[in-house]
Amino acid sequence: MPDILPLPVDYAAWLADLKGRIHSAQQRATLAVNRELVVLYWQIGQDILARQTREGWGAKVIDRLAHDLRTAFPDMKGFSPRNLKYMRAFAEAWPEQEFVQEVLAQLPWYHQLALLDKLQGADARRWYAAKALEHGWSRNVLVIQIERQLMERSGSAVTNFTARLPAPQSDLARESLKDPYRLDFLGLGEDAQERSIEDAIDQHITRFLIELGAGFAYVGRQVHIEVGGDDFFIDLLFYHLKLRCYVVIELKAGPFKPEHAGQLGFYLSAVDSQMKGEHDNPTIGLLLCKSRNNVVAEYALRDSSKPIGVAEYQLLEALPPDLQGNLPSIEALERTLESAPQGTAAP
Repeated sequence: MPDILPLPVDYAAWLADLKGRIHSAQQRATLAVNRELVVLYWQIGQDILARQTREGWGAKVIDRLAHDLRTAFPDMKGFSPRNLKYMRAFAEAWPEQEFVQEVLAQLPWYHQLALLDKLQGADARRWYAAKALEHGWSRNVLVIQIERQLMERSGSAVTNFTARLPAPQSDLARESLKDPYRLDFLGLGEDAQERSIEDAIDQHITRFLIELGAGFAYVGRQVHIEVGGDDFFIDLLFYHLKLRCYVVIELKAGPFKPEHAGQLGFYLSAVDSQMKGEHDNPTIGLLLCKSRNNVVAEYALRDSSKPIGVAEYQLLEALPPDLQGNLPSIEALERTLESAPQGTAAP
């Protein structure tokens, strides 16, 4: 590396600016290439569809087409018989060229394949495509959200947001909550208590943030607040970047009870008074309960002056029903390990 001393005063700032511009240009170039490729694949799929309809093409013609295209473009990937069939399916699923060019072409091809493989209806595909663009999901995250039925769960929590928050914040807040929340990644049994769930969430905070959804930033757990000389502790505290407000989450390892709303409302008042900034919106509360009677929850929230949502959590959703009652909890495993002789190892 050339050793130039001393460097110009503004050299570091200029270098940082150049790096930023080069990185932006690389991103634009990648996006442009992707856009052209997706549109090309759609056009090829349209051609295959039209010729199959008009001339009765079968699978053998597609195999021959794949061979001829790979011979003509040996350095270009994507012309296998399987991918040509995906192009046909892609064109069949999205007959509107304008939508493909303006929306879908912003997503990589492997995102398109996930939408085709994992979803059946056009409405669901449109919803997940829009969310992938909005939040910048990778293909793996997109697949996870589809498999965990994000669309069906979004906006399903019982809330009083419409009555307690101004529009459009009430709509955004409602869409930011789900029901149920799937916490199977915590590795806990159905009998897990609140503190065990908190501990596991703290250890798996990245996965929990993905489950919460875009916009949530983790502030802390067992957050201390003092009111009138008495000490209180909030289970989990987050800040929502889009809603511009704190979100208090309380865990209840049992069914929802009306008094839970009163306790959470007290915490929201304390956070609004002691932590909320001048430009922050009112704090929102989320009660995560093991089960919930919708009518009871709606009655409990009806006269609450604070914006609160009530949702269920599921700890064993990813397991087959016949296994859910047969697996040990984290606490049972820990007791087994603690009682094992020192120096032993798992088989």
